[in-house]
Amino acid sequence: MDSHAHLDNPRYAEDRAEMLRRAAAAGVSAVLSIGIGENPLEMHQALDICREYNGQLGMPQLYASAGIYPHSTVDADNSALAKLDSLLAEPEVIACGEIGLDYYHEGAPHDLQRKMLIAQLEIAAARKRPILIHCRPKDGTTAAWDDLFAVLDEHWQHTGLGGIMHCFSGNYDQARRSLDMGFLCSFAGQITYPKAQDLRDVAAKLPLDSVLVETDAPWLAPAPLRGQRNEPAHVVHTAETLAVLQGVLADELGEATTKNFQRLFRLAPFMGN
Repeated sequence: MDSHAHLDNPRYAEDRAEMLRRAAAAGVSAVLSIGIGENPLEMHQALDICREYNGQLGMPQLYASAGIYPHSTVDADNSALAKLDSLLAEPEVIACGEIGLDYYHEGAPHDLQRKMLIAQLEIAAARKRPILIHCRPKDGTTAAWDDLFAVLDEHWQHTGLGGIMHCFSGNYDQARRSLDMGFLCSFAGQITYPKAQDLRDVAAKLPLDSVLVETDAPWLAPAPLRGQRNEPAHVVHTAETLAVLQGVLADELGEATTKNFQRLFRLAPFMGN
């Protein structure tokens, strides 16, 4: 399954249904549609897509999230938080995210990012929804990870709800700490890139029951397709790479990551349509 894809992205406007059918044909049983949009006003679009395509023949099972992206926190106010709360009340919206801290790009001030992260954690906890974390440090620094873990220690770990470290790119210690806090580490197309040996070494050390695969589509297409528009069908390339690192067959990896996702979100098995 694909644990993280931006299905509402405008790059799918012309072929969204065909793209989803290609995913199902490639063996992708489910996709988590990420609800951050380009700003908080668009958080609902992932849910809209779920409701439009779920139940259609030849489509994967779709779930949605909702959240305010770190650099979108400058556009967030109380009405945005109220919208997030209402979306998390919908049964198809199984996660709050992607939320977190991004110190790599210039954008929202770090203190605002932390403040809005805490506000969203409180809403997610009240709605009993796991979280999808975006953490991107500035190159060569650990401040984003350090600040993230400090926030999660104080405001999230006690909930027991856990979540996903989306597009994980940290080191082994950061992965291990994430697992100890009840998170799964999700790997995207970067693990297929030639220069990502350090990340592959981390992925190889993690238990099979702690990992997921994702596309982060339409971005981060895996190595054979790098530079192209990514889509959920392409998650198979990432899964094949992770399977080798884990020492299992690709089918075993797919079955394990699907079970990991279902366990985290307390979902019944899904078989597609």
